[in-house]
Amino acid sequence: MSRNQSAALPIAYIALRILIVLNWVFGACILALLLYTFVNEPWTMKALGVSGYSDAWTVMNGMRAVAALGLVSIVLNYAMLKRLLAIVLTVRRGDPFVADNAYRLNAIAWVLLALQLLGMVIGGVGKAISTHEHPFHLDAGFSLNGWLAVILTFVLARVFAEGTLMREDLEGTI
Repeated sequence: MSRNQSAALPIAYIALRILIVLNWVFGACILALLLYTFVNEPWTMKALGVSGYSDAWTVMNGMRAVAALGLVSIVLNYAMLKRLLAIVLTVRRGDPFVADNAYRLNAIAWVLLALQLLGMVIGGVGKAISTHEHPFHLDAGFSLNGWLAVILTFVLARVFAEGTLMREDLEGTI
């Protein structure tokens, strides 16, 4: 199978389009839940199992903070997914080593860095509102794989920038 007929690219394109839609759907759900915590606070506290505790207000406000930070992650994810989709389109056209892709990868690396920092803040909020009376566990915080992805993406952005320069030099000599 030639590289122009690779099955991975159409699958990647479709998967990214689906992820973009799902990202917005999840964002809408987070926003709706966040807004509902203000509309019907007693019911929300009861549903989340925090009513009746001495730290209920602290826990509730911490959960609101986590939801608000989740909305920030939706925007960051969208920025990353759109750039990745644009890269896939250049690969489908057979022209991946262009300066725009180097800039896109660099932007993706910064977004991944921001997401890692955001995850650490969310993990910190979770630890801050967790008590013996009401333990609060989040799957957030430091991620070795996430930090490796940040480094890898910065390096890959530089590889694309060098590839673009080499291509331009080659085209200039022909």
